Amino acid sequence: MRLEELKIIVTGAARGMGAHFATRLAEAGARVAAGDVDEAGLTALPSGVLRRRLDVADEADCCAFVAWAHEALGGLNALVNNAGILRDGLLVKQDRSTGAVVRLPKAQWDAVLAVNLTGATLMAREVVAKMVETGTRPGVIVNMASLARYGNRGQSNYVAAKAALAANTVTWAREFGAFGIRVGAIAPGMIETPMTQGMNQKAKDALVAAVPVGRIGLPEDIWRAVQFVLECDYFNGRTIDVDGGLAM
Repeated sequence: MRLEELKIIVTGAARGMGAHFATRLAEAGARVAAGDVDEAGLTALPSGVLRRRLDVADEADCCAFVAWAHEALGGLNALVNNAGILRDGLLVKQDRSTGAVVRLPKAQWDAVLAVNLTGATLMAREVVAKMVETGTRPGVIVNMASLARYGNRGQSNYVAAKAALAANTVTWAREFGAFGIRVGAIAPGMIETPMTQGMNQKAKDALVAAVPVGRIGLPEDIWRAVQFVLECDYFNGRTIDVDGGLAM
């Protein structure tokens, strides 16, 4: 599909990669509806981008947002499932001073799964349902997975969500193919975003040193992969690692 033909939703669009995707899509001539829980952040997007508060962890909110975007854009044929959060912590750890055993709170697990996996699933469900109802073809969904899907210490919740999203990329590609809808995923490595900017500098430097290309990734690096999935009509059901070679 050509970018200028897209009527597309971008979730988690108030900052970081989501804001970059929404901006680049609008620049290319796509009609874009941007959603995020951070309404103030959405105001920084280009004037041509439609925006509305969206909590992907809320089913009713997802349904209402998709219905609004469909009407406002004059249809829907694409989705970038970008919304995500981190709530890192070891599943079990022991306090060095007291010896006390500390467990990862279930609420911390639930919050990450609700946004990163359930939210993405709800958005895909609603966008695809709308496309099927209106007979829209072709269509495309881009899921934002993560290199963390291979396993990462202290991120049981995030790893589980991103691994499941990568697996569902295959499942949805198989299920939605009958409706002319492709599904692909991008798995970024370490990318310069507000999430990574909050990292401990020593830990961040150590991670960058492990990247063969010698630098942290930029939102533009990930955008180029998203653009490929959107435009290449023969790409389907796969996840692309964009990590500077970190996972080699």
